[in-house]
Amino acid sequence: TPATAGRTSAPPAWRSAAPRSPDPGPTVFVLFGATGDLARRMVLPAFYRLATEGLLPRQWLLVGNGRGEMAHEEFRAHVHNVPTEFGPHPPQGAWDSFAQRLFFAGGGFSTGDPGSMLDVVARARASLGGGPQLVHYLDVPPVAFAGLTKALGKHGLATGARVVYEKPFGTSQRDFRVLDRAVRSVLEEQQIYRIDHFLGKEATQDLHLLRFANGSFAAMWGREHVESVQIDVPEKLGITDRAGFYDATGAVLDMLVTHLFQVAAKVAMEPPASFAAADLLAAREKVIKCFRPLDPREVVLGQFAGYRDVPGVAARSSRDTFVAARLWIDSARWRGVPFYLRTGKRLAATRQRVSLILREPAGPLAGQLPREANVLSFSLAGDGEIDLSLVAKRPGPELDVDTVHASIPLSSLDRANPLPPYVRLIHDVLTGDRSLFTRPDGLAAAWKVADPLLSNPPSIASYPPGSWGPAQARKLIEPGRWLLGQ
Repeated sequence: TPATAGRTSAPPAWRSAAPRSPDPGPTVFVLFGATGDLARRMVLPAFYRLATEGLLPRQWLLVGNGRGEMAHEEFRAHVHNVPTEFGPHPPQGAWDSFAQRLFFAGGGFSTGDPGSMLDVVARARASLGGGPQLVHYLDVPPVAFAGLTKALGKHGLATGARVVYEKPFGTSQRDFRVLDRAVRSVLEEQQIYRIDHFLGKEATQDLHLLRFANGSFAAMWGREHVESVQIDVPEKLGITDRAGFYDATGAVLDMLVTHLFQVAAKVAMEPPASFAAADLLAAREKVIKCFRPLDPREVVLGQFAGYRDVPGVAARSSRDTFVAARLWIDSARWRGVPFYLRTGKRLAATRQRVSLILREPAGPLAGQLPREANVLSFSLAGDGEIDLSLVAKRPGPELDVDTVHASIPLSSLDRANPLPPYVRLIHDVLTGDRSLFTRPDGLAAAWKVADPLLSNPPSIASYPPGSWGPAQARKLIEPGRWLLGQ
């Protein structure tokens, strides 16, 4: 029972010796959608990693929630497979210490019927003592956000709690406004953590740090030196494990309005007053207000052949699995510089790259340089990497030029301890750091940018799995070309 778990005065021996943040105190996590796909792939592995790194409070419990009934031991067996499938197999001692803190509250959770949630959470809080912090993680489709939030308020689980919302926060400009009003009728803004895991990536954070800390990067960061920007996130994976969610969402909502817009804002924002959370948030959200509403004529939508045959997908689905868009940012720094955003399922490769294509310098070699030269790229995948493509003379008697590449893997830096994005972001929720989460004014602006596309989408083109998407995407970027798949 919860009364026998969590009363540990020191971290178990299996935790790493990594430096700890100040202990945030006893905490009860409530994970809604605990048996879903995203929880299995991302959220539960992140909790296990936090435990192994010694980054959870000394006293904590996790309560999973779902519509079905499940005994605590069944839930623990379900969670046991997660580290095995998505990480190293946990040693038995490590698993036993982790598992004793896991519980399940079934029967769903709504304003009319809280299921077994109130009883399980009450026992958990009592076992930890001292008025433990409540952290609710809503790992459910956005259509469920408002109802669950109202239920938290009605059943007394919202006061003083922190509530994490998965993306997308809304599905349209109007839906966002309705959802935002519903959530903020129950919670104060400082309680709300709207997650976008691309903001938690190591290399995404380096986009602003390297720019503002290095004069060479800062000097080139703008329309005078940058010809165009590419934010390219192709995926080889399909949607087999999450067909129902994806067919209701698609590439535009799942990736463009969320991840890619946020990364574009990271690239385009003005220098913040400081790296404090409030200043970083303000700088990022301010530049999103400079995004020009998307012109559907500058957007390509696609669907991979065979998508409708995937179990769980509607037989006549017109859902997009690919999007490429030209985004304009009407700020003094970026006016006239196109940002090309591309993502899709079942493409030829899996990458996550941000590339600044620099303008060709004037001089004796103008018009003679290779297109792929003069590019500064950031890989957002894994622990992150910085890549620079330069033009150099090929050693030899002739004046022959060639492109050379230099790469700096961020994990190679001295004492690097990279954390996966969900690990970083959940840890930030524990410490109350909101700098890598989204704010309602920025989200409102993002939905305004997307509204013309959502209201009047272009026709969807079919593309073969394993390709780079519809041919129209290549035409969108002409006379340039995509750096990936060229």
